[in-house]
This record gives sequence, structure tokens and C-alpha cells, in this order.
Amino acid sequence: MIRSGDARATQLFAEYKQAMPAFTSLSEADIQAIVSFIHSNQRQASAASENPDLGTPLLDPIPDKIASSGFRLSLEEVATAPPTAQKAPLARINQMRVLPGKTDRVFIEDLRGTLYEMIGDSLRIFMEMGKERPGFIHSPGHATGFGSYAFHPDFYANGLFYTTHTEKAHTATADFGYADSIRVALQWVLTEWKMTTPTSQVFAGTGRELLRIDMVTTMHGVQEITFNPHAQPGSPDYGLLYIGVGDGGAGENGYAFLCNTLSQVWSSVLRIDPLGSNSKNGRYGIPPGNPYARDQDAATLGEVFCRGFRNPNRICWTPDGKMLITDIGQSSAEELNLGLPGADYGWPEREGLFLINHRGKMNKVYALPENDPTFHYTYPVALYDHDEGNAFSGGFVYTGTDIPLLKGKYIFGDIVNGRVFCLESNQLQLGKPAPIAEMQIEVGGKVTTFQALTGNAKADLRFGVGLNNALYLYTKSDGKMYKLKRCSRL
Repeated sequence: MIRSGDARATQLFAEYKQAMPAFTSLSEADIQAIVSFIHSNQRQASAASENPDLGTPLLDPIPDKIASSGFRLSLEEVATAPPTAQKAPLARINQMRVLPGKTDRVFIEDLRGTLYEMIGDSLRIFMEMGKERPGFIHSPGHATGFGSYAFHPDFYANGLFYTTHTEKAHTATADFGYADSIRVALQWVLTEWKMTTPTSQVFAGTGRELLRIDMVTTMHGVQEITFNPHAQPGSPDYGLLYIGVGDGGAGENGYAFLCNTLSQVWSSVLRIDPLGSNSKNGRYGIPPGNPYARDQDAATLGEVFCRGFRNPNRICWTPDGKMLITDIGQSSAEELNLGLPGADYGWPEREGLFLINHRGKMNKVYALPENDPTFHYTYPVALYDHDEGNAFSGGFVYTGTDIPLLKGKYIFGDIVNGRVFCLESNQLQLGKPAPIAEMQIEVGGKVTTFQALTGNAKADLRFGVGLNNALYLYTKSDGKMYKLKRCSRL
């Protein structure tokens, strides 16, 4: 801590002229248990008393307002997902994926457990998680349930695809857990499935568990798994699975030590070889090219590709190969980040371009300290504050050919209020956040909003890409799906 420049450690050493002994008789598990006990029983200090030098809270972190893009998107309602509840959200439709092949196929999953194949404008059940895994749960929400899925790039040769889902706490021993003095709310499970006949219209086959993670709360779980679509056979990234793991609520519930270290899995994007076996549990591989795979430090996790996220809920790639990671913020900022190996994006010490105090209340942010460069955090390439929205709904760079006006634009939105935004993907660069602009939407020739369309203050907006790179927008609150047809200038 002293070598890292930590002010309190330096001050204490200067005052007492000695350091605490190493207690080499204690195992790593013993030390983690002691630290967990201390954290779970200490009284929370106020921000002012714990950190008197934070400065004045920023009441409006980003004063500039999002301007109009001058574009209007014309959407056509094409489908309504089967309702899986009696009240909003009626259908928790989440991620859309295209499975490339001789004939491309489109899939979309409902967090309540169903994976559909989209045939034209209708949805046909492909897999039901509850039937395959009886321990599956999808309550209480907060993105719990059937979290994500990804087809192996050699799917039609090996029949393999991957899913994440939630189960009750203590269903099985976790590969990544913590001291038993901290409550486990639920577990996230990564599974590899092998289809008997990859071309089948309905799943039939077997599954094997790759890893299991305990979570402090029900929120900020494992909401994204994906392969790099640009990686070609023979390249180092081919067949490697990226896994976005949130902090599980640890940051805001007094357990920041779980998500503020390279020795734990939370708040990270992992990269694994699902066909390998050199992991601790022997069920997957740790790629030698991972930034911490060969650092000769037993305390770091070789699975970690980059870290420092509260909720890395979407990962995608731009046409020119940039990896984009969205991070849903706490109190003030929503982030779009460039995914870089070994980078630290700051959570729970930073939110957006600001300092946040995880040692006290986390409802305010502050200006960065003068010594900020010494921490080597990587900051967002685009962001907006909570005057504009409350949760980043990750999108895609438009690569279709039908709408030239949108070429090269990253189109995304806000989950809660359903506003639709865009930015130029060629402006995404470190050190200079790209400007964000808002896009109007119209349905049936009438200008509207997703809050108006759903009749709900929480639109629950998501984005997907279908056949021929067509862009889809859909709302979990009512299960309706819209296809982008045109774009016009205002």
C-alpha cells in the first residue's frame, strides 16, 4: 500500500515507524475471513468524517445537455414476445444473436428462461432453461434468470454453445466465493451445451457446468457472454469466451474489497478458453495471452481480461475491431468504455470521470484528485449523467446497407426512459469522450417515445441486430419488438 502511494498507509508508517507483521501462519483463506468479518461488522462512517478532503459534491456532473442529432428513426412493430408474466415487464426479452451458417438464424432469449429462434416475425421455442436445469430461478428481477448466451464460432462443427443463468444460494459449491460471514444472495452459473444435431430446430443434447459464482446481492450479475466476431481461425482470440461479471452489489453494500482487486472475479470482464482445462477447477482454460496469466503472481486471477466495472452488461465490437463495454453506473454516470487488456476502469473508486466514495454514502461524486494519474485508471470514451437517463442500454454500430445515413453510428439508449442516442464510432478514443446526440423515433408515421408506447415510466429498452444487419429495438415492459426501417433528417 505504501509503494502504491496510498496516503493513509504512508501517514501511518511515518507516525508509528513500523508495519504490521505478515502473520505468515495465517492462510489466505484465514486472512480473507478476518477481513470479511471486519467489513461486515464495522460501523459505516459518513463521507465527511471518513474522507474530509473529498471536496464539494458535483451536483451536476455533466452540465452540457445531450443535443438533438437531427435524425428521426422510423420503426415498424414486427412482433410481440409471448408474455411470461401478468404485469410489467410482460416479457423480459433481452439479447438477440445471429448464428451464422449456410442460412443465418436469429435467436432472442427471455430472462425468465426461454431461448427463442426468430422465424420471420414469429418466435419459436428453441430451449427452456427450467427444463434443462431444475435449479434455475429468475426472480426477483435485477437481470436475474437466463442472463446471456453465445454460440461457439465452430458451432456447426462441434455443436457447442454457452449460457449463464441464476440458481439459489448454496445450490452447489462456488468456484468463486468468499468468507461465510458475508451473505450469498444467489449464484450465477456458466454452462456449456453440446447439441446432438446442431442443425436441429429444438435443443437436444447435454450440458456441463464450467464455473459458478456467488453474489452478495441479486443485482449486477453475469449479464453478458460473447465471442469476438472478428477473430478468425488461427488468431489468438479465436474461440475465446468473454464474460462480463458485475460487482454483485458488493461495492455499495460495504464489501468493496471483493470488487477492488485482481485476486477476485467480481467487477471484471473475464476471457477464458471453454475448450481448455488449465483453470483451477479443470473445466476451462486460461488463455496464455491474458494479461495476468503469466505475471508470476499467485494472487491474481489469470481469467481476468480487464476490471473495474460496476455492471459490465453489454460487450460488442465495432467494424474496425474496437471492443466496447457498457457499464451501468451507481448515482451519476453511465459509461461506454474501450475494452483493453489489463485496464482498470476504476470501480468502486471511480464512476465515469469522477471520484466516488465507497467508504460512505455513494449518492454523490466529486472532482478527480490531483494525484489521479498515479492510479492509472482508464476512463470512458462516452458517458452521460443521470439528468439524461439512469441505465445504459448497450447498442451496436450500424453496419447495414439499407440506411446510409446511419453508417458508422453507434446507436444505443437508456434502459429506463427509453431515449435513443447515437455517436460516431470513429470518434471513440481515450482521453476525449465522444459527443452523444439524441434521435427521435416514430412508429406508424407518428413521432413518439418508448415511454408513451409502453405506457410505462420504465420502458426497459434493449437493442439487437438481426438478419442482414437489421437493427431491432424492443421493450421488456410490454414485449414489443420494432425493426428500424428508415432514417430521415429533421
